[in-house]
Amino acid sequence: MKRIGLISIICLGVFLSGCKTSREGMSTGKANTKALREFVASMQEQALHFHTFSARLNVDLEMSGKQVSSRVEMKLVRDSILQLSVQPFLGIEVFRLQLTPDSLKALDRMNRRYVAEEYSSLKRQIPIDFNFYNLQALFINHLFLPGERDVFDDFLYDHFRLEREGFITRLHAEDRLDIHYLFEADSEEKLLSTTITEPAGVYALQWKYSDFQSVITDADLFPRKMDVSLLKNTARQGGMTLYYSRLQLDKPLNMDFPISSKYKRVSLAEIEKLLVPNP
Repeated sequence: MKRIGLISIICLGVFLSGCKTSREGMSTGKANTKALREFVASMQEQALHFHTFSARLNVDLEMSGKQVSSRVEMKLVRDSILQLSVQPFLGIEVFRLQLTPDSLKALDRMNRRYVAEEYSSLKRQIPIDFNFYNLQALFINHLFLPGERDVFDDFLYDHFRLEREGFITRLHAEDRLDIHYLFEADSEEKLLSTTITEPAGVYALQWKYSDFQSVITDADLFPRKMDVSLLKNTARQGGMTLYYSRLQLDKPLNMDFPISSKYKRVSLAEIEKLLVPNP
């Protein structure tokens, strides 16, 4: 499970370097009774839509017994580029991570080194379906299917299995390696959590959403707080809390990623040894 969503875990480790409407993720009124396809279609319709997204993230990280807080600037061109800039000291960048659908770049300014790798080489080491679009969905509170770009084609809806308990609707899915994906939504069809569990059921990555606020209108709610946990036998082993502020949609973004010729290129495996310690 240490390999599930490797990029998500790397994002956790990266942070070691260094009048609006508000509604909580609680349901009121009647339980949702929509059938599977109608329910998923409604969730997709209500999800936040944009071409570009930027925000400031205040991050509280707990991992390997360490607790660190940092500011992170996030920029996203949907389905294209995700950049995270770690700025723990007075807006000074110490680490930058860039992800695209087919590559990863990481810039470590403190140690003057960088990583640049194609996913094709990573897939040979980590043959999982989880991809760039799935990671993007975690950061923007969207439903997803492992390995798929989006869930807008209704024939994909049948890949989910629907289950209900009171006001909560659960959508279950599995990938080709039998990794389990669980999405929980309230009766208003807001996505409250995503949990990814390895086949043995011991290790899991859980992403919870709360403090829903409107971005432009009262209809487009977005969670300003995200709690991410690494679990072993349901017990929390570490994680981070993300607090979103200064959200902007569809504004021009500078997505440059300059790398100095003085920086040394290293492998992702070398960075991983520092960020993801062996059990």
